[in-house]
Amino acid sequence: QVQLVESGGGLVQAGGSLRLSCAASGRAFSKRTMGWFRQAPGKEREFVAAVSWSGSSTYYADSVKGRFTIPKDNAKNTVYLQMNSLNPSDTAVYYCAAGTRGLSLIQYTDYAMFDYWGQGTQVTVSS
Repeated sequence: QVQLVESGGGLVQAGGSLRLSCAASGRAFSKRTMGWFRQAPGKEREFVAAVSWSGSSTYYADSVKGRFTIPKDNAKNTVYLQMNSLNPSDTAVYYCAAGTRGLSLIQYTDYAMFDYWGQGTQVTVSS
């Protein structure tokens, strides 16, 4: 069993930055692929980014590529989402997720590939 707790959300102006954190407790964090998804009101949950168990490989949605990064710190059992150059279209609830299926990162764009989820943290970007 894995518990995930997100933090770091809030209100930021367009062009600003935020860093989300996802603290994990439970078993084998260092062996898990981690991901971030987001869901805006009235829209489906959307893939944002994923990082391999070692932290050495990452994959991003086209909409955030070049603006967001997903560092993973296995020593701290924490994965981050560093968000720069934010714009109002980034407004959503952001969810952290953990998976263990040993798939290629591109397969983790499907939220069904993740086994555990956090409760979400709200990010609001004002224009």
